Amino acid sequence: MALQDEPAEPPLMTRHAEGRDDSNRVRVRTAVVAAVVGTILLGFKYSAYQLTGSTAILSDTLESIVNVIAALFALGGLAAAGWPVDGSHTYGHRRIDLFGAVFEGGMMALASALIIKEAGEALIFGRQLRQIDFGLLVTIGTGVANAVLGWYLVHTGRRHGSLSLIVGGTHALSDFWTSVATAVGLFLVRTTRLDWLDPVVAAMIGLNLLWSGSRLVRHAASGLLDDLDSGLLERLLQAMNAQAVPGVIRVHSLRTTRVGRDTLADARLVVPEFWTVEEAHEFATAFAHRVTGSARTTATQGATRISFQIEPCRRLFCASCEVEPCPIRVQPFAGRAWIKLEDAMDSGPVGQ
Repeated sequence: MALQDEPAEPPLMTRHAEGRDDSNRVRVRTAVVAAVVGTILLGFKYSAYQLTGSTAILSDTLESIVNVIAALFALGGLAAAGWPVDGSHTYGHRRIDLFGAVFEGGMMALASALIIKEAGEALIFGRQLRQIDFGLLVTIGTGVANAVLGWYLVHTGRRHGSLSLIVGGTHALSDFWTSVATAVGLFLVRTTRLDWLDPVVAAMIGLNLLWSGSRLVRHAASGLLDDLDSGLLERLLQAMNAQAVPGVIRVHSLRTTRVGRDTLADARLVVPEFWTVEEAHEFATAFAHRVTGSARTTATQGATRISFQIEPCRRLFCASCEVEPCPIRVQPFAGRAWIKLEDAMDSGPVGQ
């Protein structure tokens, strides 16, 4: 029987519903800003490439194309993430953020392949650069703009729990460092008159973009596959230990998952065997409510929902059970046992 904090849940969800709507509006508005600014910067970079013929500027331009496409994809994803829960999506649509991150990582890998190809052709066949000073000016200007945009996206994404915005901001900051590398390469070409330095810098940018894209895909895939978040489990366990009262004998089979900023958890709660079903239900409900309130401030940014399945103690934990009087106790109480992570993760039958 799944016991959930039913009395507290309606006000909890109501309390967070308006906040989620406001946060989603901010996320969508931020994605619009990212798309517009990214498109403007892309136009400047492409013009600089046309005038200079620089492979490094071309690599910077290709990365900006990824930024713009990803921003548009994120905009659609964030709009979808705000759709309410329905019969087909009982946990909402918040995980679409992760699909956006995987898409952007794939686009970064594609851009890196094109950059390395162009750099190789430039090294083999050679390219003469033109109007380097203009290219330097545009590169520095767009780089600074990307730094500001990246900080804004990361700050907003962390504040409102959006992986897509954080990813977009991280990529914009990466684009800033790409612009720095491009500017350094153009300056060296201008100083040394060695045009081959330009495609070398472009190749380095392409390799860095490939590494960043693959790391991003791995991170997003771990969220889609519900990889174990040991830090989250430990913080949630701290909340359980802090709120434990006599009757909380053992917690095991603890599992968690993230849906956007929210955390969903379920576990098995061992309670005194002589309690009635009604008593056990009320106790589990109250315990879940206390842990939920504590976890919202210590473990997660968003809402936390916990579901407990109750199990009888079967007189296996008398030495650590504080409930008195107990008509079926077979051992005297020796001291409270803290809920440990390895015990909470144990999914075997109680007492084994």
